[in-house]
Amino acid sequence: MTKYNFLQPTQLRNGVTIKNRIAMSPMTEMSSFEDGSITGDEIDYFRLRAGGPGMIITGCANVNDLGKGFEGELSVAHDNMLPGLSRLANAIKINHTKAILQIFSAGRMSNSRVLRGHQTVSASAVAPQRLGAEPPRALSAEEVEQTIQDFANATQLAIDAGFDGVELHGANTYLIQQFFSPHSNRRTDHWGGSLEKRMNFPLAVVDACAAVIKHSDNPQFILGYRISPEELEKPGIRIADTLALVKELNQKPIDYLHMSLADAWQGSIVDRDDQQPLFEKVQAVLADDLPLMVVGHLASPAQVAKLIDAGVQFAAMGRELIREPKWVQKVEAGDEKAIRYTFSLRDLDELKVTPPLLNFLRTAFKKGFPISTDEKQIRI
Repeated sequence: MTKYNFLQPTQLRNGVTIKNRIAMSPMTEMSSFEDGSITGDEIDYFRLRAGGPGMIITGCANVNDLGKGFEGELSVAHDNMLPGLSRLANAIKINHTKAILQIFSAGRMSNSRVLRGHQTVSASAVAPQRLGAEPPRALSAEEVEQTIQDFANATQLAIDAGFDGVELHGANTYLIQQFFSPHSNRRTDHWGGSLEKRMNFPLAVVDACAAVIKHSDNPQFILGYRISPEELEKPGIRIADTLALVKELNQKPIDYLHMSLADAWQGSIVDRDDQQPLFEKVQAVLADDLPLMVVGHLASPAQVAKLIDAGVQFAAMGRELIREPKWVQKVEAGDEKAIRYTFSLRDLDELKVTPPLLNFLRTAFKKGFPISTDEKQIRI
């Protein structure tokens, strides 16, 4: 049996021990009820994948009703979600796997149909650059403060539900990132304008959630933060902006930083001549005691080991844990040949892949999610 370094335990910044360096990355499964409450299908989906990874991070859960981004999305906006959230936390916390609830607001990355007739909201009234996007309205100063409180309330609800932590979704063009981006944030008040002011909302959300944790009965509750290091928009977030934000996050009580990348080793998406991996640029300014998590098309043990050898503390795996829920256990057993890197449509029940999730995989990963048929393997 090969003893990979990623199977060894490690610690987060707050001293919590994680049993290995594999995390299941937050992935959309679109299987919640219309009101955002947990379904039995979701419980089964997460329970099947629990027990192996050191951490499982749920798909994004909206912190308020205007934060909903798509149908079938989990909600942590109301206290009546507590029983279902407790079931979800319990389903994940098997064999010392830590249960992390990702919390977010979609902001302008939604539409009036999803919001049942309400206009989308953002830092400013600037539509995203995508086909059919609707122009949002700018949040008022009072609404900004309320949204920060909504993140704090969601953190308290996660604590009450028995989760081990929350991850603040400051990536993938959602609301926290919208306040940081010069494309979506054209404000001239406390919440926008200069780079420093565009950092005020993300940092205020961190502070509010950290305060809840500090005053809770669970001071070792984990607080993570997810970033997307660059945007293609003009103007948009550039790596220099992100490095400035990381330096500020170094000073905040977060326990890990999670980089959302299409490929773990990718260079700049803005300057194609700069091929230095983006995670290396972040490593250069990251506090020594702040663990870095990186996601991006990781599938094989060799790929994961290479990333960990490069000084990254956690490798986050997404699609591979959909098709191979027992990836960690098979690596631990030295049974790598049994790891599957594709699945058949006949495996859907076994893998607890619901029709909405399958449809999402077909549309979101047309070039990168292999599904096999009886005759051949195809990429859809």
